[in-house]
Amino acid sequence: MVRKLTPAERLASAEKDFLLEEIADQDSWDQFLVEQAVFHFGQRHHDFSCNDLRDVLPELGHGFLGAAINALSRGGIIQHTGRTVPSTQTRTHGHRIGVWQLTHKGRRIAAQRRAAQARKAAA
Repeated sequence: MVRKLTPAERLASAEKDFLLEEIADQDSWDQFLVEQAVFHFGQRHHDFSCNDLRDVLPELGHGFLGAAINALSRGGIIQHTGRTVPSTQTRTHGHRIGVWQLTHKGRRIAAQRRAAQARKAAA
């Protein structure tokens, strides 16, 4: 049986080798794309909430946002800042949602990816 990669392992990998089965599994593929979007957004913003991410994700990604946030948090890539903001989704009636930021581990992975891309571009 093939071991599933952790979010940190998926993000740290400069070259992604996906099995056809994984790509065919729409749910895991969509969640992976949302995780990448959250990680990318976190690199460009000091902190962020799901409100910010819903503004930039296509509607399809909204359903995977909570799972992506949880996976990245459990993987040590992002951390809760201790702050909350009211949700902008009308169906939530403004309940409080977390504000997140990249961890040291997340920033290190981002730096490694940038270095790998620079080496590849220079080759």
